[in-house]
Amino acid sequence: MAIADQRATSDGKILGLFKLPFRNQSTTMSSSSGNATSNSQFDGSNPRSYANSNNASSSSVSSVARSLLPTRRRLRLDPSKKLYFPYEPGKQVQSAIRIKNTSKSHVAFKFQTTAPKSCFMRPPGAILTPGESLIATVFKFVEPPENGEKPLDPKTKVKFKIMSLKVKGAMDYAPELFDEQKDQAVVEQILRVVFLDVERPTPALEKLKRQLAEADAALEARKKPPEDTGPKIIGEGLVIDEWKERRERYLARQQVEGLDSV
Repeated sequence: MAIADQRATSDGKILGLFKLPFRNQSTTMSSSSGNATSNSQFDGSNPRSYANSNNASSSSVSSVARSLLPTRRRLRLDPSKKLYFPYEPGKQVQSAIRIKNTSKSHVAFKFQTTAPKSCFMRPPGAILTPGESLIATVFKFVEPPENGEKPLDPKTKVKFKIMSLKVKGAMDYAPELFDEQKDQAVVEQILRVVFLDVERPTPALEKLKRQLAEADAALEARKKPPEDTGPKIIGEGLVIDEWKERRERYLARQQVEGLDSV
């Protein structure tokens, strides 16, 4: 019995000695194959998988970066966040804003308002060349207060929104441009209406008066017909009339000389 037990034990050891190497070898083979697979994704032996992972990571990073970056403005506004109006209840008052194209391409812009019945813009939209600027005039009817008294701090919920759109080259402005390219349109700024007391001179009120005067001068200049700076050409009728007049004077002089000789 002792011999049998010893033999069984020895046999188990022998079998164990023969089984263990193969078990370890399979384990090492599977782990090494896993390492080879993982390494092939980064050492260039599997370029397709590496390129896909690289493109995916770069696209995700770029999308996150774009979402964090602020929207690039195409227009510069002055004033930048508010539209100032003189407070004159029961009258139509005016405001002005300078709009400049700061991009390197042609840009279309348009106004939108929350009160289209009491407000309108001139021009309501236009296309600006790179670096071009203009002063737009905004008209608004000021509702009189209900109690007949002028409030000290008039407030309004009326707002204006300026949209911009990049266009290809010079063309005539049409509001349909923004409807056809909604995805490309950008909200430049939402302007809040602020009333100014006309009886209290302030820098904002003085600046508004200067901008309105400049806008009126530009409008008058656009109304005038362009001056003709080219060479003036005498019409055919004028040339013929002048030749006839010279001939008549010559004949009259000949007649006078003939009479004098007689």
